[in-house]
Amino acid sequence: MEGVGKLTLIATPIGNLSDLSPRAAEALGAADFWLVEDTRVSGKLQIHLGIRKPMRVLNDHTNPQSVERYRQEIEDGANAALVTDGGSPVISDPGSLLCDACLDSEIPVLAIPGPSAVTGALMLSGFFGQRFAFLGFLGRKAGAIRGELEPFRDSPLTLVLFESPYRFEALLKVAFEVLGPRRYAICREMTKLHEQVFRAKMPIIPDEHAVPRKGEVTIVIEGVRRARASE
Repeated sequence: MEGVGKLTLIATPIGNLSDLSPRAAEALGAADFWLVEDTRVSGKLQIHLGIRKPMRVLNDHTNPQSVERYRQEIEDGANAALVTDGGSPVISDPGSLLCDACLDSEIPVLAIPGPSAVTGALMLSGFFGQRFAFLGFLGRKAGAIRGELEPFRDSPLTLVLFESPYRFEALLKVAFEVLGPRRYAICREMTKLHEQVFRAKMPIIPDEHAVPRKGEVTIVIEGVRRARASE
């Protein structure tokens, strides 16, 4: 398909801008335009790189017609870079709609790996990470949270979740009701100046002095350990 462009999925820093790889920086500089969640956030990355590129917004509020327009631009020959506000695009990210559409149209899609809150939190938790399930953001109400956690009641999979710093207390209370006294880790502000890892066992929940209710939060809940499963 002569003249077809490409979509490059580029993982960007979740905090420390120095985590951007040279390959990612080169690809961002070579792109005709960026597809971003928030132009203010990605604008800071452009300032850091010393470049200026047109930005198209692709987030939860983007309508299907805009997604199709972006796909058409790429099919017509544009070299587009897809980024999120931080971490790996397409993972818990509406950019997956465009990626899927491009692949269906046989448009080349490349991926440049890099920073990820999911793998970063797994490393910092110290829990068994060979098998894990990433659940993203759960529902806001207790019933929805309970329903999404129920399938993992007896699972050995380590669970990784995103949550607002204002709501993780409610999530942990429901998680204890469903999963029992498992160990968990709150990974807050990863790679940033005030990075923090708080580890405890449910139903213990830290107060605001121990874990401030602000910043970016990723929660890791340990799976059923073999010793427990055999009891």
